Amino acid sequence: MNMKQATTIDEVILFLDEIIEVAKLEQSPIGLFPTLYRIVTLKIKSGIVNGSFQNCERMEKLDVIFANRYLKAYYEYRAKGKPSECWKFAFQKTETYWPIVLQHLLLGINAHINLDLGIASAQVSTPQDIADLKSDFEQINTILSDLVGSVEKALIKIWPTLTYILKLSGKIDNFFIDFSMKTARDGAWKYANEFVLLPENQREASIQERDIKISEIAKLVSNPGYLVSGVFKFIRLFERGSVAQKIIDLSKIE
Repeated sequence: MNMKQATTIDEVILFLDEIIEVAKLEQSPIGLFPTLYRIVTLKIKSGIVNGSFQNCERMEKLDVIFANRYLKAYYEYRAKGKPSECWKFAFQKTETYWPIVLQHLLLGINAHINLDLGIASAQVSTPQDIADLKSDFEQINTILSDLVGSVEKALIKIWPTLTYILKLSGKIDNFFIDFSMKTARDGAWKYANEFVLLPENQREASIQERDIKISEIAKLVSNPGYLVSGVFKFIRLFERGSVAQKIIDLSKIE
């Protein structure tokens, strides 16, 4: 399988489109995360075009390096190669029945933000200038936070009863916000500042060590305990639509 790597943000969007279309044809949940990721990438592209970032050239470079880590993991998995363990876990779960849409999204977010983002941020920086990246890094937080309500609406369309659960308890909603918007990105920034200081011959060992830690988080997302797992299984039984339709519903968020 061709190991596609992007050189521009437009190519990132193109390759994500290809992955999503294949997933819809194959009725595979592997297309859920890239659907959300495509929306985020379009918003980042819009920010770059509009000059919303402090350093737009650096932001596009970061976006491409960041995306290429996901693309590499995806194509390695499809070719039966060896992607990072946290990505392998996330991809393997797309071949099983029980994970709900939210879990598929969180598993992708876990791997891509907790592992890939810190590495990519360090790769566009030096120990001397990484602090200059923080403003643009945090600007992406705003983009992600603005998507939360739209993601909720898409999930409610897939499983209408979710709206009543969110009214009774904010736990699922808060879990999504805290995990993907704050905890993960704070951890990614911390790791970027650690990783950028490492000499080249120590970086691969650091990535492998962090990969193991992130894989443990993935296992918690997949199996969050007896009670929550029971709720998720109930949700799964009543999710509406085919996998392709779920991808389409998710793609309509703004």
